Amino acid sequence: MAKVKLGEVAREYRATVKDTVDLPVVGLEHLIPGQVELTQWNEDADNTFTKGFKKGQMLFGRRRAYLKKAALAPFDGICSGDITVIEAVPEKIMPELLPFVIQNDSLFDYAVEKSAGSLSPRVKWEHLKNYEFELPEMEHQRALVDLLWAMTRTKKAYQELVKKTDELVKSQFIEMFGHLGEDEKGWGITTLGQCCELNPKRPKGIRDDLEVSFVPMPSVSEQGEIDCTDIKPYSEVKKGFTYFAEHDVLFAKITPCMENGKGAVAEGLSNGIGAGSTEFHVLRPIEGKSNPYWLYIITMFDGFRKDARKVMTGTGGQLRVPINFLNEYPVTLPPIELQDAFEQFVRQSDKSKFELTQAISRIDDMIKALMQG
Repeated sequence: MAKVKLGEVAREYRATVKDTVDLPVVGLEHLIPGQVELTQWNEDADNTFTKGFKKGQMLFGRRRAYLKKAALAPFDGICSGDITVIEAVPEKIMPELLPFVIQNDSLFDYAVEKSAGSLSPRVKWEHLKNYEFELPEMEHQRALVDLLWAMTRTKKAYQELVKKTDELVKSQFIEMFGHLGEDEKGWGITTLGQCCELNPKRPKGIRDDLEVSFVPMPSVSEQGEIDCTDIKPYSEVKKGFTYFAEHDVLFAKITPCMENGKGAVAEGLSNGIGAGSTEFHVLRPIEGKSNPYWLYIITMFDGFRKDARKVMTGTGGQLRVPINFLNEYPVTLPPIELQDAFEQFVRQSDKSKFELTQAISRIDDMIKALMQG
Protein backbone atom coordinates (compact mmCIF):
# COMPACT_ATOMS: atom_id res chain seq x y z
CA MET A 1 0.00 0.00 0.00
CA ALA A 2 1.38 3.37 -1.02
CA LYS A 3 0.50 6.94 -0.09
CA VAL A 4 -0.65 8.95 -3.12
CA LYS A 5 -2.14 12.34 -3.86
CA LEU A 6 -5.60 12.58 -5.34
CA GLY A 7 -4.20 14.48 -8.31
CA GLU A 8 -1.91 11.54 -9.12
CA VAL A 9 -4.79 9.09 -9.59
CA ALA A 10 -7.61 11.43 -10.68
CA ARG A 11 -8.03 14.64 -12.66
CA GLU A 12 -10.50 17.46 -12.99
CA TYR A 13 -12.76 17.16 -16.03
CA ARG A 14 -13.52 20.45 -17.72
CA ALA A 15 -15.94 20.57 -20.63
CA THR A 16 -18.37 23.19 -21.90
CA VAL A 17 -21.57 21.92 -23.48
CA LYS A 18 -23.08 24.10 -26.19
CA ASP A 19 -26.23 22.09 -26.87
CA THR A 20 -27.78 21.49 -23.44
CA VAL A 21 -31.25 20.56 -24.71
CA ASP A 22 -32.64 17.35 -23.17
CA LEU A 23 -29.61 16.90 -20.90
CA PRO A 24 -30.24 16.14 -17.21
CA VAL A 25 -29.36 19.06 -14.93
CA VAL A 26 -27.59 18.64 -11.60
CA GLY A 27 -27.34 21.40 -9.00
CA LEU A 28 -25.85 21.38 -5.53
CA GLU A 29 -29.29 20.67 -4.11
CA HIS A 30 -29.32 17.31 -5.90
CA LEU A 31 -26.18 16.02 -4.16
CA ILE A 32 -27.37 14.22 -1.03
CA PRO A 33 -24.85 13.75 1.82
CA GLY A 34 -24.00 10.09 2.32
CA GLN A 35 -25.28 8.99 -1.10
CA VAL A 36 -22.47 7.59 -3.25
CA GLU A 37 -24.66 7.52 -6.37
CA LEU A 38 -26.66 10.45 -7.76
CA THR A 39 -30.37 9.93 -7.11
CA GLN A 40 -31.85 13.36 -7.88
CA TRP A 41 -31.68 15.74 -10.86
CA ASN A 42 -33.87 17.95 -13.03
CA GLU A 43 -35.20 17.28 -16.51
CA ASP A 44 -36.02 20.10 -18.94
CA ALA A 45 -35.26 22.77 -16.33
CA ASP A 46 -34.58 26.37 -17.33
CA ASN A 47 -31.00 27.16 -16.33
CA THR A 48 -27.78 28.69 -17.55
CA PHE A 49 -25.52 25.70 -16.80
CA THR A 50 -23.05 24.71 -19.52
CA LYS A 51 -20.57 22.67 -17.46
CA GLY A 52 -20.61 19.10 -18.73
CA PHE A 53 -19.96 15.75 -17.10
CA LYS A 54 -19.90 12.11 -18.27
CA LYS A 55 -21.32 8.90 -16.90
CA GLY A 56 -19.01 7.40 -14.27
CA GLN A 57 -17.44 10.70 -13.20
CA MET A 58 -17.68 12.12 -9.70
CA LEU A 59 -19.59 15.32 -8.94
CA PHE A 60 -18.07 17.06 -5.94
CA GLY A 61 -19.83 20.02 -4.27
CA ARG A 62 -16.97 22.48 -3.89
CA ARG A 63 -19.15 25.13 -2.26
CA ARG A 64 -19.62 24.66 1.49
CA ALA A 65 -17.72 21.38 1.54
CA TYR A 66 -18.77 20.83 5.15
CA LEU A 67 -22.14 19.71 3.73
CA LYS A 68 -20.31 16.61 2.39
CA LYS A 69 -21.90 16.51 -1.04
CA ALA A 70 -20.45 14.22 -3.72
CA ALA A 71 -21.99 11.60 -6.00
CA LEU A 72 -21.26 9.30 -8.93
CA ALA A 73 -22.94 10.38 -12.19
CA PRO A 74 -25.11 7.60 -13.74
CA PHE A 75 -25.44 9.48 -17.07
CA ASP A 76 -24.06 12.36 -19.14
CA GLY A 77 -25.37 15.78 -18.20
CA ILE A 78 -24.68 19.38 -17.18
CA CYS A 79 -24.11 20.76 -13.71
CA SER A 80 -23.63 23.86 -11.57
CA GLY A 81 -20.34 25.71 -11.67
CA ASP A 82 -20.11 25.03 -7.93
CA ILE A 83 -19.62 21.34 -8.71
CA THR A 84 -16.13 20.02 -9.50
CA VAL A 85 -16.19 17.12 -11.95
CA ILE A 86 -13.53 14.49 -11.19
CA GLU A 87 -12.58 11.42 -13.20
CA ALA A 88 -10.25 8.52 -12.39
CA VAL A 89 -6.97 7.80 -14.14
CA PRO A 90 -7.79 4.12 -14.88
CA GLU A 91 -4.23 2.84 -14.89
CA LYS A 92 -3.69 4.31 -11.40
CA ILE A 93 -6.97 3.63 -9.61
CA MET A 94 -10.07 1.58 -10.38
CA PRO A 95 -12.82 4.06 -11.40
CA GLU A 96 -15.25 2.09 -9.21
CA LEU A 97 -13.11 2.85 -6.14
CA LEU A 98 -12.84 6.61 -6.70
CA PRO A 99 -16.40 7.37 -5.41
CA PHE A 100 -15.48 5.94 -2.00
CA VAL A 101 -12.19 7.83 -1.89
CA ILE A 102 -14.06 11.07 -2.51
CA GLN A 103 -17.18 10.30 -0.44
CA ASN A 104 -14.97 10.13 2.63
CA ASP A 105 -14.99 12.20 5.81
CA SER A 106 -11.23 12.76 5.75
CA LEU A 107 -11.38 14.24 2.24
CA PHE A 108 -14.30 16.47 3.16
CA ASP A 109 -12.42 17.66 6.26
CA TYR A 110 -9.41 18.43 4.06
CA ALA A 111 -11.66 20.31 1.61
CA VAL A 112 -13.13 22.41 4.42
CA GLU A 113 -9.63 23.28 5.65
CA LYS A 114 -8.59 24.42 2.15
CA SER A 115 -11.80 26.35 1.38
CA ALA A 116 -11.72 30.12 0.99
CA GLY A 117 -14.48 32.69 1.36
CA SER A 118 -16.60 33.84 4.27
CA LEU A 119 -20.28 33.52 3.32
CA SER A 120 -19.94 30.75 0.72
CA PRO A 121 -16.51 29.11 1.12
CA ARG A 122 -15.32 27.12 -1.90
CA VAL A 123 -12.44 24.74 -2.47
CA LYS A 124 -10.48 24.59 -5.72
CA TRP A 125 -9.20 21.49 -7.51
CA GLU A 126 -5.64 22.81 -7.21
CA HIS A 127 -6.01 22.24 -3.47
CA LEU A 128 -8.10 19.07 -3.61
CA LYS A 129 -5.56 17.33 -5.81
CA ASN A 130 -3.00 17.50 -2.97
CA TYR A 131 -5.15 15.40 -0.65
CA GLU A 132 -3.12 12.34 0.39
CA PHE A 133 -4.43 8.87 1.13
CA GLU A 134 -3.29 5.24 1.23
CA LEU A 135 -4.01 3.33 -1.97
CA PRO A 136 -3.62 -0.47 -2.20
CA GLU A 137 -2.27 -2.33 -5.22
CA MET A 138 -4.65 -2.89 -8.12
CA GLU A 139 -5.34 -6.51 -7.13
CA HIS A 140 -6.42 -5.43 -3.66
CA GLN A 141 -8.42 -2.55 -5.13
CA ARG A 142 -10.57 -5.08 -7.03
CA ALA A 143 -11.39 -6.99 -3.85
CA LEU A 144 -12.17 -3.74 -2.02
CA VAL A 145 -14.39 -2.52 -4.87
CA ASP A 146 -16.41 -5.76 -4.83
CA LEU A 147 -16.99 -5.50 -1.09
CA LEU A 148 -17.79 -1.78 -1.04
CA TRP A 149 -20.32 -1.97 -3.86
CA ALA A 150 -21.97 -5.07 -2.37
CA MET A 151 -22.46 -3.10 0.84
CA THR A 152 -23.73 -0.12 -1.14
CA ARG A 153 -26.30 -2.27 -2.95
CA THR A 154 -27.52 -3.64 0.38
CA LYS A 155 -27.78 -0.11 1.76
CA LYS A 156 -29.77 0.96 -1.31
CA ALA A 157 -32.18 -1.95 -0.83
CA TYR A 158 -32.77 -0.89 2.79
CA GLN A 159 -33.35 2.70 1.65
CA GLU A 160 -35.94 1.48 -0.84
CA LEU A 161 -37.74 -0.32 1.99
CA VAL A 162 -37.78 2.93 3.97
CA LYS A 163 -39.39 4.69 0.98
CA LYS A 164 -41.99 1.94 0.63
CA THR A 165 -42.81 2.25 4.32
CA ASP A 166 -43.42 5.98 3.82
CA GLU A 167 -45.61 5.23 0.80
CA LEU A 168 -47.60 2.74 2.89
CA VAL A 169 -48.25 5.42 5.52
CA LYS A 170 -49.50 7.84 2.85
CA SER A 171 -51.71 5.13 1.33
CA GLN A 172 -53.22 4.48 4.76
CA PHE A 173 -53.82 8.23 5.16
CA ILE A 174 -55.74 8.34 1.87
CA GLU A 175 -57.75 5.24 2.80
CA MET A 176 -58.76 6.72 6.16
CA PHE A 177 -59.16 10.41 5.23
CA GLY A 178 -59.31 10.67 1.43
CA HIS A 179 -57.08 12.68 -0.88
CA LEU A 180 -55.84 16.11 0.24
CA GLY A 181 -58.22 18.93 -0.56
CA GLU A 182 -61.12 16.58 -1.45
CA ASP A 183 -64.16 15.91 0.73
CA GLU A 184 -64.43 12.19 -0.02
CA LYS A 185 -65.65 11.31 3.50
CA GLY A 186 -68.24 14.08 3.81
CA TRP A 187 -66.58 15.99 6.65
CA GLY A 188 -66.57 19.28 4.77
CA ILE A 189 -63.68 21.43 3.56
CA THR A 190 -61.84 23.73 5.94
CA THR A 191 -58.27 25.08 6.00
CA LEU A 192 -55.12 23.87 7.68
CA GLY A 193 -55.01 27.15 9.61
CA GLN A 194 -58.34 26.24 11.22
CA CYS A 195 -56.99 22.85 12.32
CA CYS A 196 -53.86 23.96 14.16
CA GLU A 197 -52.04 26.97 15.58
CA LEU A 198 -49.38 28.25 13.20
CA ASN A 199 -46.10 29.65 14.51
CA PRO A 200 -47.33 29.92 18.11
CA LYS A 201 -46.04 32.78 20.20
CA ARG A 202 -43.27 32.24 22.70
CA PRO A 203 -44.81 32.03 26.21
CA LYS A 204 -43.67 34.31 28.98
CA GLY A 205 -42.23 33.11 32.24
CA ILE A 206 -39.72 30.52 30.98
CA ARG A 207 -36.68 30.58 33.28
CA ASP A 208 -33.40 31.60 31.66
CA ASP A 209 -31.59 28.66 33.27
CA LEU A 210 -34.10 26.06 32.04
CA GLU A 211 -32.44 23.48 29.81
CA VAL A 212 -34.16 23.19 26.42
CA SER A 213 -33.45 21.35 23.16
CA PHE A 214 -31.65 23.23 20.41
CA VAL A 215 -32.62 21.97 16.93
CA PRO A 216 -30.81 23.51 13.93
CA MET A 217 -31.90 22.52 10.42
CA PRO A 218 -29.40 19.62 10.09
CA SER A 219 -30.96 18.01 13.18
CA VAL A 220 -34.18 17.33 11.26
CA SER A 221 -34.14 14.70 8.53
CA GLU A 222 -36.17 14.04 5.39
CA GLN A 223 -37.50 10.87 7.08
CA GLY A 224 -39.19 12.63 9.98
CA GLU A 225 -36.35 12.13 12.47
CA ILE A 226 -35.38 14.84 14.93
CA ASP A 227 -32.26 15.07 17.09
CA CYS A 228 -33.10 16.77 20.39
CA THR A 229 -29.86 15.94 22.20
CA ASP A 230 -28.22 19.36 21.89
CA ILE A 231 -29.19 20.97 25.21
CA LYS A 232 -28.76 24.67 25.95
CA PRO A 233 -29.97 27.06 28.66
CA TYR A 234 -33.02 28.95 27.52
CA SER A 235 -31.15 32.26 27.88
CA GLU A 236 -28.94 31.32 24.91
CA VAL A 237 -31.78 30.53 22.50
CA LYS A 238 -34.72 32.68 23.55
CA LYS A 239 -33.85 35.26 20.91
CA GLY A 240 -33.04 34.72 17.25
CA PHE A 241 -34.51 31.22 17.01
CA THR A 242 -37.90 29.59 16.38
CA TYR A 243 -39.77 28.50 19.49
CA PHE A 244 -41.71 25.23 19.59
CA ALA A 245 -42.90 22.68 22.14
CA GLU A 246 -43.45 18.94 22.57
CA HIS A 247 -45.72 17.46 19.85
CA ASP A 248 -45.46 20.51 17.60
CA VAL A 249 -44.83 19.79 13.90
CA LEU A 250 -41.78 21.35 12.21
CA PHE A 251 -41.98 22.19 8.51
CA ALA A 252 -38.84 23.40 6.71
CA LYS A 253 -39.89 26.43 4.68
CA ILE A 254 -36.67 27.24 2.78
CA THR A 255 -35.36 25.72 -0.45
CA PRO A 256 -34.03 23.04 -0.94
CA CYS A 257 -34.94 21.69 2.53
CA MET A 258 -38.65 22.09 1.82
CA GLU A 259 -38.50 20.23 -1.51
CA ASN A 260 -36.37 17.48 0.06
CA GLY A 261 -39.04 16.85 2.69
CA LYS A 262 -37.45 18.05 5.93
CA GLY A 263 -39.91 17.99 8.78
CA ALA A 264 -40.82 16.11 11.96
CA VAL A 265 -43.04 15.82 15.00
CA ALA A 266 -41.07 17.31 17.90
CA GLU A 267 -40.81 14.64 20.58
CA GLY A 268 -38.30 14.07 23.35
CA LEU A 269 -37.59 17.78 23.90
CA SER A 270 -35.75 18.72 27.08
CA ASN A 271 -38.40 20.06 29.48
CA GLY A 272 -40.85 19.96 26.57
CA ILE A 273 -39.37 23.05 24.91
CA GLY A 274 -37.32 23.48 21.75
CA ALA A 275 -35.62 26.31 19.89
CA GLY A 276 -34.47 25.89 16.32
CA SER A 277 -33.76 27.34 12.94
CA THR A 278 -35.79 30.37 11.88
CA GLU A 279 -36.37 28.46 8.62
CA PHE A 280 -39.01 26.28 10.30
CA HIS A 281 -42.74 26.91 10.28
CA VAL A 282 -44.41 25.41 13.37
CA LEU A 283 -47.80 23.68 13.33
CA ARG A 284 -49.25 23.15 16.81
CA PRO A 285 -52.12 20.65 17.10
CA ILE A 286 -55.27 21.80 18.89
CA GLU A 287 -56.28 19.46 21.70
CA GLY A 288 -59.40 17.49 20.84
CA LYS A 289 -59.29 18.73 17.26
CA SER A 290 -56.05 17.72 15.57
CA ASN A 291 -53.31 15.14 16.01
CA PRO A 292 -49.64 15.98 15.36
CA TYR A 293 -49.06 12.89 13.20
CA TRP A 294 -52.09 13.67 11.07
CA LEU A 295 -50.73 17.19 10.56
CA TYR A 296 -47.20 15.96 9.85
CA ILE A 297 -48.22 13.48 7.15
CA ILE A 298 -50.26 16.17 5.39
CA THR A 299 -47.06 18.22 5.04
CA MET A 300 -45.16 15.19 3.71
CA PHE A 301 -47.32 14.53 0.65
CA ASP A 302 -45.58 15.26 -2.65
CA GLY A 303 -48.61 17.24 -3.81
CA PHE A 304 -48.46 19.43 -0.72
CA ARG A 305 -44.76 20.17 -1.27
CA LYS A 306 -45.28 20.85 -4.99
CA ASP A 307 -48.08 23.30 -4.21
CA ALA A 308 -45.83 24.96 -1.63
CA ARG A 309 -43.04 25.25 -4.22
CA LYS A 310 -45.33 27.23 -6.54
CA VAL A 311 -45.91 30.01 -4.01
CA MET A 312 -42.39 30.37 -2.58
CA THR A 313 -41.11 33.92 -2.43
CA GLY A 314 -37.60 35.32 -2.46
CA THR A 315 -34.65 35.05 -4.82
CA GLY A 316 -32.02 32.45 -5.70
CA GLY A 317 -31.35 29.97 -2.93
CA GLN A 318 -33.40 31.98 -0.41
CA LEU A 319 -36.89 30.99 -1.54
CA ARG A 320 -39.33 30.40 1.33
CA VAL A 321 -42.90 29.18 1.79
CA PRO A 322 -45.08 31.98 3.19
CA ILE A 323 -47.17 31.19 6.24
CA ASN A 324 -50.32 32.08 4.29
CA PHE A 325 -49.87 28.93 2.22
CA LEU A 326 -50.25 26.77 5.34
CA ASN A 327 -52.99 28.95 6.75
CA GLU A 328 -55.16 28.71 3.62
CA TYR A 329 -54.39 25.17 2.47
CA PRO A 330 -57.70 23.27 1.99
CA VAL A 331 -58.19 20.09 4.04
CA THR A 332 -60.99 18.05 5.57
CA LEU A 333 -61.03 17.68 9.35
CA PRO A 334 -61.68 14.05 10.37
CA PRO A 335 -62.82 13.04 13.88
CA ILE A 336 -60.00 13.18 16.40
CA GLU A 337 -60.55 9.50 17.29
CA LEU A 338 -59.74 8.54 13.70
CA GLN A 339 -56.66 10.78 13.73
CA ASP A 340 -55.47 9.13 16.95
CA ALA A 341 -55.91 5.68 15.39
CA PHE A 342 -53.82 6.84 12.43
CA GLU A 343 -51.06 7.94 14.83
CA GLN A 344 -50.77 4.37 16.11
CA PHE A 345 -50.32 3.13 12.54
CA VAL A 346 -47.60 5.73 11.92
CA ARG A 347 -45.79 4.80 15.13
CA GLN A 348 -45.71 1.12 14.15
CA SER A 349 -44.34 2.08 10.74
CA ASP A 350 -41.73 4.28 12.40
CA LYS A 351 -40.48 1.29 14.40
CA SER A 352 -39.83 -0.57 11.14
CA LYS A 353 -38.13 2.47 9.66
CA PHE A 354 -35.96 2.83 12.75
CA GLU A 355 -34.67 -0.73 12.41
CA LEU A 356 -33.93 -0.14 8.73
CA THR A 357 -32.13 3.14 9.36
CA GLN A 358 -30.07 1.48 12.10
CA ALA A 359 -29.01 -1.18 9.58
CA ILE A 360 -28.13 1.55 7.07
CA SER A 361 -26.08 3.34 9.71
CA ARG A 362 -24.15 0.15 10.47
CA ILE A 363 -23.35 -0.27 6.78
CA ASP A 364 -22.11 3.34 6.63
CA ASP A 365 -19.87 2.66 9.62
CA MET A 366 -18.42 -0.43 7.97
CA ILE A 367 -17.73 1.45 4.74
CA LYS A 368 -15.97 4.21 6.67
CA ALA A 369 -13.93 1.66 8.60
CA LEU A 370 -12.82 -0.02 5.37
CA MET A 371 -11.80 3.27 3.80
CA GLN A 372 -9.96 4.42 6.90
CA GLY A 373 -8.14 1.10 7.02
